Amino acid sequence: MPDVWYTLSADTQDALFTLLLSLPALLTGLVVLRSYAPGPLVRALLWRFRWPNLMFVLLIAVSVGMGIGLIAQERGLRHGTAAAADKFDMIVAAPGSEITMMLASIFLQPSNVPLLDGAMYDAVANHEQVALAAPLGFGDSYGEAPVVGTIADFVQHLTEGEIEGRMWQAPFEAIAGAYVSLEIGDQFTPAHGMSGNVQPGAHGDAYTVVARMPATGSPWDRAILVPIEGVWAVHGLANGHAPDKPTQLGPPFDARFFPGTPAIVVKANELWATYALRAEFTRDGESMAFFPGAVLARLYAIMGDLRQAMTLMTLVTQSLVATSVLVGLFILTRLFRRQMALLRALGAPGRFILSVVWSYAAALLLAGSALGMLFGLGAAQVLSRVVTARTDILVEPHLGWSEVHLLAGFVSVTLILSLLPAWAVLRRPVVEGLRS
Repeated sequence: MPDVWYTLSADTQDALFTLLLSLPALLTGLVVLRSYAPGPLVRALLWRFRWPNLMFVLLIAVSVGMGIGLIAQERGLRHGTAAAADKFDMIVAAPGSEITMMLASIFLQPSNVPLLDGAMYDAVANHEQVALAAPLGFGDSYGEAPVVGTIADFVQHLTEGEIEGRMWQAPFEAIAGAYVSLEIGDQFTPAHGMSGNVQPGAHGDAYTVVARMPATGSPWDRAILVPIEGVWAVHGLANGHAPDKPTQLGPPFDARFFPGTPAIVVKANELWATYALRAEFTRDGESMAFFPGAVLARLYAIMGDLRQAMTLMTLVTQSLVATSVLVGLFILTRLFRRQMALLRALGAPGRFILSVVWSYAAALLLAGSALGMLFGLGAAQVLSRVVTARTDILVEPHLGWSEVHLLAGFVSVTLILSLLPAWAVLRRPVVEGLRS
């Protein structure tokens, strides 16, 4: 049997696990409702006490939705960060923190990092297995938009060649990200510094926007890309080329006039070559090469621990909610105690009374759980928009099997517990119920 289980697809396994979690509730319903049809009486009770019932359903929906929303949000954030790093196969930088360099080069977080010299860039760019070696230059900004110097091939790689306008042809032409408030033809003058650490004054050279990038779902949507020669020039540095080539843009660069770059984005000709390049360009005291995906995997491991803690908190919360639901059902059954006592006085079997009360509780629980699923998805959508606006990482939450499993387990447990208030109705004296 275990061998058969492992031959099934992941979706099939999750579906069977959901069925297994739901099985106790289904079996309970079959046993309780066998030979009885309490539907008309249950509908009458639901309508007769509609406002208390509605409040009870909303309570369940909010509690279920909070747990589902948190799990869906965490998954959406992981997918969003992975998608943002998708275009960055490998990064070569000066020795230091891989996480810091990943945040700086992919998520454009301000960082004070050392530079790689021209000799190192030449070694990377001229390697026979390297298809793209794009230097990045940080440090300037325009408003909230970081200005990043790079080469035209990186823009093509990042946007897959889909830009509105034309590629830059001069050092002080720029390409604006999808969410930058600059249009083609606009001019701007960058300031030194990024993200609230902008120094007073601005560089004297103005850039002209000649193109706009499509949305990439990454922080680069709020960036402005310019030729790296322009970034070097505004800081009074050489432009990476010999004096006899003052107008050249992009590679090849002359190592003698290469001012330095904090990071090089590398794409290999073949997947296998990426691993060889990482080993080759990881040099003690000179450079480090790393895969952003591997760094994210380590962060996801930490997030996984947090997720387990969140899941545990959610389970504890759901247990408390289940207890509250049970108490609430005991209270709600007191609303129609007289009606149940009258049915018993007229000779209704005890199991019929049990089926009525249990079906009433099941209707409230199933309605609240279904509404909670929608509420959780809506809450995750709202949270995702806030996270996207603050981080520029496109977060798109969606419901997965984890949320379905959580809901199925919650419904099964609460439906079984619903037998207790139904049994309590049968324990009450008929005369006492008629007098209430």
